[in-house]
Amino acid sequence: MARSGRSSSSSKWRHCHPSYYLKRPQRLALLFIAFVCGTLIVWDRQTLLREHEVEVSKLNEEVIHLQNLLEESKNTGGDATRELAKNDVVPDDPIDIQRREKVKEAMLHAWSSYEKYAWGQDELQPQSMNGVNSFGGLGATLVDSLDTLYIMGLDEQFQKAREWVLNSLDFNKNYEASVFETTIRVVGGLLSAYDLSSDHVFLDKAKDIADRLLPAWDSPSGIPYNIINLAHGTVHNPGWTGGESILADSGTEQLEFIALSQRTGDLKYQQKVENVIAQLNKTFPADGLLPIYIDPLSGTASYSPITFGAMGDSFYEYLLKVWIQGNRTSAVKHYREMWEKSMKGLLSLIRRTTPSSFAYICEKHGDSLSDKMDELACFAPGMLALGSSGYGPVDSKKFLSLAEELAWTCYNFYQSTPTKLAGENYFFHPGGDMSVGTSWNILRPETIESLFYLWRLTGNKTYQEWGWNIFQAFEKNSRVESGYVGLKDVNSGVKDNKMQTFFLAETLKYLYLLFSPPSVISLDEWVFNTEAHPLKIVTRHEGQSFGKSDEKPKPTVRLRGRKEGRSG
Repeated sequence: MARSGRSSSSSKWRHCHPSYYLKRPQRLALLFIAFVCGTLIVWDRQTLLREHEVEVSKLNEEVIHLQNLLEESKNTGGDATRELAKNDVVPDDPIDIQRREKVKEAMLHAWSSYEKYAWGQDELQPQSMNGVNSFGGLGATLVDSLDTLYIMGLDEQFQKAREWVLNSLDFNKNYEASVFETTIRVVGGLLSAYDLSSDHVFLDKAKDIADRLLPAWDSPSGIPYNIINLAHGTVHNPGWTGGESILADSGTEQLEFIALSQRTGDLKYQQKVENVIAQLNKTFPADGLLPIYIDPLSGTASYSPITFGAMGDSFYEYLLKVWIQGNRTSAVKHYREMWEKSMKGLLSLIRRTTPSSFAYICEKHGDSLSDKMDELACFAPGMLALGSSGYGPVDSKKFLSLAEELAWTCYNFYQSTPTKLAGENYFFHPGGDMSVGTSWNILRPETIESLFYLWRLTGNKTYQEWGWNIFQAFEKNSRVESGYVGLKDVNSGVKDNKMQTFFLAETLKYLYLLFSPPSVISLDEWVFNTEAHPLKIVTRHEGQSFGKSDEKPKPTVRLRGRKEGRSG
């Protein structure tokens, strides 16, 4: 109506509009208000239009990004699709929830038994319901279990353990400690508890014990002696090695000591352990396979067996994991290069059985191969799967496929016995596949560890099923009234009287994570030491590797939240 009035004459519009009857100042005021309101309405509409245009632009950009990712996925074998999947919220499977709770209940049973009968001691003897100090009285089970308690949300138990660490954990012991075992269990356990909780009690204790271990590296070559007296700092190697240092024992402290330098700002820990790798790299063979004995005087390998089992295993594991710990930068590329050489060597040790074609890793003695594989070597499928992504497409597929083959073999270590629990090692025979060698089972985690990695990296739920079957075998054969025990014989099921610390630190933790969402201790943010203690990935920069000390790394602020065969 107003539009048609304006189209006739201005005189007619004035008589029809109510403002005509107002005095001139009032009319001016009303007109001013109308002008302002109209301006605001126009401005508001323009603002809304601009916001709408921005939203449309953002949506268009997102569509283009998604189209590009999908196009990339066709060319890269699915990497871009995996990038898309990472942003998806995956609902928690009800079966996974039930199984996870069963594993948590097993941890509670193991922990409450330790708490009742062996509190503060190194290990529980469930059958006799008492504790023993097999690690010099360092509370090994308690320290080894800290991060498992935290990850499972057992807050009350974690806090009680934390108070024991604060008030009772004392390293001034006249005890001949294994540098290796103390590092992976105690230093690693304390650092992981710190990374998860940000509680400096754990970092302070980790520094205390690491300082007591440092004299072990004061050899002419920098290759550490493997035994040290915690109170006096005197060092030596086991008598049965002929004075030699053990490969795994000497090359499996890098993750923990590098992490300690990063978190304290003191480079001395990193320098000691990186010098070991620098020394070994000087004469590193083309196939990357080192004998298990190293001369601490010269730093060179001695004539001895080559194995991915006891006394060799975790050296190779840490070459890969230090590269991951440093976030795959150029500062740590030499670790990856050494590891890839070792994987070429591993390929030369692979054989397959008849009639079932089980792949296995031989041991090497001089120029001959031995058809024997330790259960300890069952960490290798997980290691291969974890490292496969650093290769190009062809090699990546080859090593992941080998990882899956070896995992099938390791699972059959369990399935081939009456108890469905694996023996300590296996022999392979033409026409007969595999047979148990040493027939005990001491609650080891290596096969479950590999199933965890393969499930995380492939999404194949078969690995969860295999892990569940192994867990049920532990429940049936190893659970007793006062904890869990190993078996003296996997054929007869006769039980021993020890609950190994790594059963709580590794076996149950990997089982729990096997049934947890991938976001729980994400492999993009954490790397596990060889005792399954997760440490935060911290990007390494040039000048902080191979013992260079030009600059000190800044302390990390507020981090979010294979043992040798003789002793486990």
